[in-house]
Amino acid sequence: MKAAVFLTAAPPRSAFRVAALAFAQGAVVAAFAQVPNATTPSYLPPKESAMLLEKFEVNGQRENKSYATPRSVTATKTDTPLVNVPQSISVVTRELIDDQAMHSIGDVTRYVPGAGIAQGEGNRDTPVLRGNSTTADFFVDGIRDDVQYFRDLYTVDRVEVLKGPNAMIFGRGGSGGLINRVSKQANGATTRELSLLFGSWNQFRATLDAGEAISPTLAFRVTALIEDADSYRDDVTLRRYGLNPTLAWRLAPRTTLRAGLEHFHDERVADRGISSYQGRPVHTAASTFFGDPAQSTSDATVNTAFVALDHTFANRIALRNHTRFGRYEKSYQNVYPGAVNAAGTTVALSAYNQATDRDNLFNQTDVILPFATGSVQHQVLAGLELARQETDNLRLTGYFTTVSPTTTSISVPLSAPRSTLPLTFQPSTTDAHNRGVAQTVAVYAQDQIALLPQLHAIVGVRLEKFTVDFRNHRTAQNVASRDRLISPRAGLIYKPAEQVSFYASTSMSSMPRAGEQLSSLSLSNRALDPEEFTNHELGAKWDLRPDLALSAAVYRLDRSNVAITDPANPTRSLLVDGQRAKGVELGLTGRLTANWSVVGGYAYQDGTIKTTQSATVVAGARLAQLPRHTFSLWHRYDLNRQWGLGLGTIYRDAMFASTDNTVRLPGFARYDAALFHRFGTRFRAQLNVENLFDRDYYATAHSNTNITPGSPRAFRVSLTTRF
Repeated sequence: MKAAVFLTAAPPRSAFRVAALAFAQGAVVAAFAQVPNATTPSYLPPKESAMLLEKFEVNGQRENKSYATPRSVTATKTDTPLVNVPQSISVVTRELIDDQAMHSIGDVTRYVPGAGIAQGEGNRDTPVLRGNSTTADFFVDGIRDDVQYFRDLYTVDRVEVLKGPNAMIFGRGGSGGLINRVSKQANGATTRELSLLFGSWNQFRATLDAGEAISPTLAFRVTALIEDADSYRDDVTLRRYGLNPTLAWRLAPRTTLRAGLEHFHDERVADRGISSYQGRPVHTAASTFFGDPAQSTSDATVNTAFVALDHTFANRIALRNHTRFGRYEKSYQNVYPGAVNAAGTTVALSAYNQATDRDNLFNQTDVILPFATGSVQHQVLAGLELARQETDNLRLTGYFTTVSPTTTSISVPLSAPRSTLPLTFQPSTTDAHNRGVAQTVAVYAQDQIALLPQLHAIVGVRLEKFTVDFRNHRTAQNVASRDRLISPRAGLIYKPAEQVSFYASTSMSSMPRAGEQLSSLSLSNRALDPEEFTNHELGAKWDLRPDLALSAAVYRLDRSNVAITDPANPTRSLLVDGQRAKGVELGLTGRLTANWSVVGGYAYQDGTIKTTQSATVVAGARLAQLPRHTFSLWHRYDLNRQWGLGLGTIYRDAMFASTDNTVRLPGFARYDAALFHRFGTRFRAQLNVENLFDRDYYATAHSNTNITPGSPRAFRVSLTTRF
């Protein structure tokens, strides 16, 4: 196989008993493991010494790849070893994505301690990070990607999950953390890979990744996807496709221009699962659909374009400018379950639809300045972000007009919870019909300081002016808000050895009253201070080898300025402390031996409501969808150059579906397996088995009456060729 690469300078070196015991055993083995050196991630901006080489021959390999990543640009906007970042970060590499046949954000969160996934009403990604669910804290190469839809991983080089508030770098939101997808981009390497996947329930998926150097200064890369699948859930289907071409042009030895486009479409049945009865999910087959799949659809079309310029001056000052435009068209409609009656014989069904169109335009300019003051080393980042987001929302309520012109809910037998009654969708008195224009002007500065060889610090602050002009078409009201947000960050790192660090950090983020989807602004809340999220964290990181890392973190995350109605005066609002989440996170990632790779994590999480906020959200209640214990451990062992085995364990403790704490989802343990085989140098085959022992469990929830059963045993067979 032929390849062309950019040569870069080498990077610097950088509680339950079963879970605890397994993690400890892995750590002991890890301490004596030998692993190969890692390389600088391919997506990083070119170093000063970078150059594009002519093509050369590469012989067949398994590739010397790893589940571990020693460095990241995302957390600090500078190329920094993870051991020097005072924050909990989990990186899911392309190698792990491929080995586990991951396709979604939900798949990614399985092996991220402190992260979970909610149902999202069957139409959007909704991760739960340190007790805070989010539909907007998503980024692509550091730029906001905040519309509600299901993201695919076909363009992804790796996924980075940052825990705790991150507003100093990323801006408003990011209450419990955020998810950044680092994309595959043209880098001069010759890549020609086609993968075909066939799975249970008529799943077919094909992906293409092709790129090479056109000349010594110009390279291209194209990734593409098509997928068609049914589901273990009755009459639930998925159709999606995507195309993502990128270019890299070396304008000068120290200047690179990158550009790319993506067209992505996702069409599926919006599946909101099953209801509950007497404090737990109703007893029914995992395949049972509640509602009407023929009238429950979700469509998302995403068109994006970016241009990024990187330049390094002779004095090592680096300049980056990144502009990204996105046009999102999202619509969904659903007939979904409500409460089961007291006798346990019928279940309520309701319906609505909603359309969201959003145009995002973001521009980020960063300057990175390394310098020294005596023996103290500095790396200063200064940045400017400009953004404009235009959003149109329309929601309509479903009326069962064959029952009566005003009927919005019907009851059907729990034993046959489907309906084929026709629906008329029209606005109710409270349905949203609005347009909003949000604008951001933000400046930020950060200093990474090497005070001593063993003592490092990071301090930074972001000043952000966030304005929203909002029109409620239903009431003909115009509402505006102007927020000035201050987001500080500070961390102290002690390094008794180059590969070991202990850190303490604090960070803060704010959520303006427009909400994470920019649609919650009203006359009554526009003057209220933004919600605030404050995270305090202690942690340790240990790079036993460049390809093997251990991490630990202890945190406390507080949410304040939550608006509630004044019990003494219903016309007034009060701001109160909302909730507190605290916990412990442990992670193990990398290669134990030359043939044995692992990814593991354990999290203990305790989250409670601090102040009574309503009749159903009372002080002392446990946060929704926050299991007290979670544990995951995945192994890949290569028997030889041709054969490999994979085995994974996922444990999740019981959790409540809602903050009213009336419906509990039982805990579960699930086992997955994989078999890998390589045919020569150009072909590899893979079998993945999900839920190996075919256990019943409940995977996710949106509310007490929207609960998704887990998949029965599922098989996926894939064949990948390099050409």
